Amino acid sequence: MAETLPTILLVDDEAHSLSAMRMALEDDFDILTASGAEEAAALMEEHFVQVIFCDQRMPGRSGVEFLCEVRDRWPDTVRIIITGYTETSDMIAAINDAGIYQFLTKPWHPDQLLMVAKNAADLFTLSREHDRMSLEMRYLSRSVESKIEAQRKVLREGLGFEKVLRAPNSPLNAVIEQARQFASFDVPVLISGEAGTGKSAIARAMHYSSLRSDKPYFELNCTSTDDDLLEIELFGAKRGALQGVQTNKVGLLQKADRGTLYVGAISDLSPRLQLALMRFATTGSFRPLGAHEAQRSDVRLITGSNVDLREAVTAGRFRADLYYAIGQITLGVPPLRERLGDLPLLAQSLLFDAASAHGKPVQGLSDDALEFLETYDWPGNLRELGNEMVRMLIFSQDPILGPELISRHILQASPNPDGPAPAVDAVLTGSGSLKDRVEHIEMRILRETLTRLKWNKSRAAAELGLSRVGLRAKIDRYGIAEPGRSARPVEED
Repeated sequence: MAETLPTILLVDDEAHSLSAMRMALEDDFDILTASGAEEAAALMEEHFVQVIFCDQRMPGRSGVEFLCEVRDRWPDTVRIIITGYTETSDMIAAINDAGIYQFLTKPWHPDQLLMVAKNAADLFTLSREHDRMSLEMRYLSRSVESKIEAQRKVLREGLGFEKVLRAPNSPLNAVIEQARQFASFDVPVLISGEAGTGKSAIARAMHYSSLRSDKPYFELNCTSTDDDLLEIELFGAKRGALQGVQTNKVGLLQKADRGTLYVGAISDLSPRLQLALMRFATTGSFRPLGAHEAQRSDVRLITGSNVDLREAVTAGRFRADLYYAIGQITLGVPPLRERLGDLPLLAQSLLFDAASAHGKPVQGLSDDALEFLETYDWPGNLRELGNEMVRMLIFSQDPILGPELISRHILQASPNPDGPAPAVDAVLTGSGSLKDRVEHIEMRILRETLTRLKWNKSRAAAELGLSRVGLRAKIDRYGIAEPGRSARPVEED
């Protein structure tokens, strides 16, 4: 017998929005659609609906008003509102009143919509399972029920693996599946990967998917931090142990007792702190600065490293005993250049986060902009991408952000079907004839200038010190094509 798909009700007065949502979800769900609150209520009477996506602005009753009715009549149905950024601050109270699970801002990405829908369906199933188990275990220990409730709380707050954004076919999926398996085993985990690849997000998700999820979680980054400050932050200090420490300082190892501590950039620890951390990792005890007696703490250590710790051990820069104590389980996170299929989803999400934080509403990135972003190798990974989104947001004047806003060094990355293009420095110091290397750089400069000036050839020629005829000849020579040229006229002046 075929498995029954969860049923989702889509409510929007705009037919094209309903069609777009149906296309994104219909492979994984049974879809019902309604153009207003009254039609939606009638469908709820006739069908077993697990999840509702409802637009806020509709004729008659608003989305929140309708979902308040759904909360009262069908409380188990997971409710999601779709709204615009300009309404976010005003919506918070209304969303709380309606008991809404989550709100989506326009424009949403299909992968984002699908991820939210799957999480909502999982929440519905989990809620039903919780109700069933509560009846069966009525006379059992209340601690079991509290753990189930803690898991529901984590899912609602979105602190698990669903917060690690990725495309359905992302290379990161295999890493996440491994992390899910390791999460429930109470052993140390070492997460390796370049700076800015999202190691701390995976560590946080592992904690909130573990048996320690209802206990404290803390993070400590060791990058470029003073040794004495790191020691106090990690182990704590007794009053008077150092000048300026006038009270007892509780360290993270004590604060995270029975929980999880993520220590990032662990390779930056000094030999002295490596020894101290090794003693804790192997015995569970530590001594605060200035203390005479050791203390014990039950902490799960998850560590992150931007370098290969095996090589660091071989080179004598990292203690072998500490490496084997923290690296019982290892995970490798790929850099952004190896998961460029995730870039559209990541870039749009980071842009919307920046727009919300700075109060400047936008509708997203153009396809041309995304094409340029996908030709760059992103040595700074997610941090660099986030910085670029903030920069583009600041300079934007239109709701759709185009490629002319992208930083010049990214625009100069030439198209390469086999992956991101090499950096300019690599071209300058690489192999090949002088003529070929000069032409490669010239092509990049031409492409960047034309894009930044929105293909205004008169301005581009003037900036580059070329005639219009000379510019046209170079465009033809290098085969530089204007994105979407057939869809819009070329601006000449």
